[in-house]
Amino acid sequence: MKYVILLCVIVFVTEHCFGVTEGDSVNTNLLKAVKASPTPPPKWDGTLTLGLSATAGNVNSILAAGKVAAQKKTARDQINLGADGTYGDVNSTKSADSAHGFGQFNHLFIDDTWYAYGRSEAWHDALANLGYRFTSGGGAGYYFIKDKKTTLSAETGPALQVEQLDDEYHNYPTARVAQNFERKIDDHARVWENVEVIPPLTAPNAFIINAEIGMETPLTHTLSLQTYLQDNFANQPAPGYKDNDLKIISGVVFKF
Repeated sequence: MKYVILLCVIVFVTEHCFGVTEGDSVNTNLLKAVKASPTPPPKWDGTLTLGLSATAGNVNSILAAGKVAAQKKTARDQINLGADGTYGDVNSTKSADSAHGFGQFNHLFIDDTWYAYGRSEAWHDALANLGYRFTSGGGAGYYFIKDKKTTLSAETGPALQVEQLDDEYHNYPTARVAQNFERKIDDHARVWENVEVIPPLTAPNAFIINAEIGMETPLTHTLSLQTYLQDNFANQPAPGYKDNDLKIISGVVFKF
């Protein structure tokens, strides 16, 4: 019996000194499995905003507005896509008919503050006699503030603008200067503000300013309320048309 006990003691000591226990083996295998598991690919985050108002009686009117946005981020890259539009009718007279869309790709370089970007954008506004306006270009940007709650950046670069305005066709080499700001308030709301200035290099007086400011308040994880103001200024509008269009839109936001 004593030899059996002595043999068990020798085996136990040998395992601890030269071998690996069963628990260590399991832990090691789990660690290897965690390290070998692939990083989940980045996902698209999107929102859909819908606004509608209508009246009937002495004045029959309808105003519909929609806005969709999607974003995907990786460690160094970011893609932003967006489109919005409005349509309105008052007593069978069109009061709004506009559409806008854009796509932008940002790539961080040097550190987490400088980035290169490429951007394409398109507009249509029937009430401003703007058949279409396309701009496409690229440049560089810089984050003055970049944390979990606040971002503030500015960007600039060359672009090409093609438009049909008042049945006339124009092609311009342009510059673009833009500023973007967003602030999250205690994870219960966010405010944002964007401004871009696009001056044609061969016709500086035909510059354009586009601006937006808004606020969003969540109701649930997938539903929120949003109110935003859009201002589009064209220093040289179509003859007989005003140079500034201002829209205030409120709607319900669906996150997907």
